[in-house]
Amino acid sequence: MNILEKIALDKRAEVEEKKDLIPMKSLELMPGFSRKCVSLSQQLRDSNTGIIAEFKRRSPSVPDLNLNADVKQVTGGYEKAGASGISVLTDEIYFGGSMDDLFAAREEVKIPILRKDFMIDEYQILESKAIGADVILLIAALLNKKEIKAFSELAKSLGMDVLLEVHNEEELQKSIMSSIDMIGVNNRNLKNFDVDTNISKELSEKIPSEFVKVSESGISSTAAIKDLQKYNFKGFLIGGNFMKTEDPGKSAEEFIRELKSKK
Repeated sequence: MNILEKIALDKRAEVEEKKDLIPMKSLELMPGFSRKCVSLSQQLRDSNTGIIAEFKRRSPSVPDLNLNADVKQVTGGYEKAGASGISVLTDEIYFGGSMDDLFAAREEVKIPILRKDFMIDEYQILESKAIGADVILLIAALLNKKEIKAFSELAKSLGMDVLLEVHNEEELQKSIMSSIDMIGVNNRNLKNFDVDTNISKELSEKIPSEFVKVSESGISSTAAIKDLQKYNFKGFLIGGNFMKTEDPGKSAEEFIRELKSKK
């Protein structure tokens, strides 16, 4: 069993427990459920930098990334730095995140928030809306075509954007549908954690132009972004590169300033 399969197994057990604690009907009564979402895909189309800055305390590949990070301080810093959007990890077991992290980020920032988690049930889509997310992530490696369609259509009906993550052409081809807004290419192999930004370049020409292209993971320099922009990528999800520093917001600010200065 690889790490992605193990995460999915644990996630299914977690979601079943949540369903007993907070029924779907209760989610619909939460204040965030009636909030109007802000479109991340539109923000990226309008941006010349396209940084999606991520908040996470740890990951399976880096277990002690930034364990004591304050979510409001970091996400507020990201917004001030000029990020187009913010990604918040809500998985607790593997990433040290929580629903409270996204709640806190939502109180702090106005820009779009992506809920970064492992979606395997429609319950999580409703939950995402209820806690203030503007965008959900669907990982093609975890879902079949029917699930991608059902989950993405539900998210769109709730006013949320959908970022579909792929790792190869097979995942991409099964996932192309009108209920997807953005297609993200994860440069990190979730089965062994190897990173290679050439994966984004190789898949770029196979992604239809109507989708916003996002490159995820392994981006640590503005030069890498300038290179990927040549392949029509508009979004760049960066987490570890900022979170490993003492002040992630300041790191993001310096990174975005340098990116803007490069013509």
